[in-house]
Amino acid sequence: MPELPADLPLPSRDDVLGQAIPFDRERWLSRIPDTTWWPAELDACPRVGRWQRVDRRTVLGMADGIDTAEGRRHLLVAALVWGTGTKAQSVGRRGEIFVNTSTAHIDARLTSVLTVLRSKGAVAAYYACNNDQRIAYLGPAFFTKFLYFAGHENPTGHRRPLILDSIVSRALRNRKAVAEDWPFNGWTTKRYAHYLDTVHEQAKSVGVMPDVVEAAWFAYGKRLSRPGAEPSSD
Repeated sequence: MPELPADLPLPSRDDVLGQAIPFDRERWLSRIPDTTWWPAELDACPRVGRWQRVDRRTVLGMADGIDTAEGRRHLLVAALVWGTGTKAQSVGRRGEIFVNTSTAHIDARLTSVLTVLRSKGAVAAYYACNNDQRIAYLGPAFFTKFLYFAGHENPTGHRRPLILDSIVSRALRNRKAVAEDWPFNGWTTKRYAHYLDTVHEQAKSVGVMPDVVEAAWFAYGKRLSRPGAEPSSD
């Protein structure tokens, strides 16, 4: 199992939980099915400059409500908001989820996925989201966010789900942290399982929560996307 690079800075868990993303409430309200899908927790988020900001801690706390259809809807929307930012094009892409799939279909799929997550764990839930319980326009970069928020604080004996997106993958690929041929996207269930194994073992080796390591890889991936970033080690 690849070791955690010694030069990868690890944030504190407080910093991870405080990771805040700006959002435009009005832009989202025009994309979701109706106002009942909008979580009150987002309205309570602080405004910093022009935008309100929602942090991981807020969305993780919303997982307490996922035993109801409304709670599952709210967690999905909050996960999308947290992962998207304020750009109109990005919000529009996420809005395709609601344009192309009925609310009844989304409700049924979310219920089934969470049942799998609780009974069989994150890897089985990943497979479900990518296959028989797939929701159109909700790909791995965002359904892993939903799984993370739904199951990270209550893993029920299984490995905690973690976010896997193109930014994390850019970092993993650059440092060959999971596999020599790690892809930028299109991760199979086997790839996701390998990613979870690696990050959980890395977290255990330094005595932190797995999402601390995930956040460290994400931060590294963001640095690689900036002008003048260090070249790939490929």
